Amino acid sequence: MNKKGKLLTISYLLLALFLGLPGVAGTRHAYHTSILELRLNPQKQQVELALKVFADDFAQALSQGRPKAVDLRSPAALPLAELYLHQHLKLSIPASPRQPRLPLDVQFLGLQPDKEAYWLYAKIPLPRPTQELLLNQSVLLESFSDQMNIVNAEGNGKKISALLRNGHEEELISFRN
Repeated sequence: MNKKGKLLTISYLLLALFLGLPGVAGTRHAYHTSILELRLNPQKQQVELALKVFADDFAQALSQGRPKAVDLRSPAALPLAELYLHQHLKLSIPASPRQPRLPLDVQFLGLQPDKEAYWLYAKIPLPRPTQELLLNQSVLLESFSDQMNIVNAEGNGKKISALLRNGHEEELISFRN
């Protein structure tokens, strides 16, 4: 699919998400998706992240392998959400000609409820200015085979969108003009 086709697909998905589809407004929904808002902030030399996930999907993912379901409103959910984010959202930048990538440290800031969803917030300090990020996002892919992770990135006056899913968890985001 070409770049224009990807953007149209992502636009339709976002429109459907915000207008609401039958079954989306309740605790059960017809599809599984997340939205990652990523912003390159050169003044603070960091990347700022906001990830929106359906509350029931995220609670189910955090509860896997645990004897009791995780309540996202509980303070005990915070360290689980942080661990999950570290495992399923990774960024790196070019290092040098001999080292292809330098992993970055995702610093979890917290979560916030938003109707039937939760926002997870994080920041990533940059060791030096960059115009390129390699994003690996596998959020909820282990839980739902139809999971789609929409990425909206902004930096250096450029806006980029991507759609990640099983088999395509990685995207090179270039803010070069």
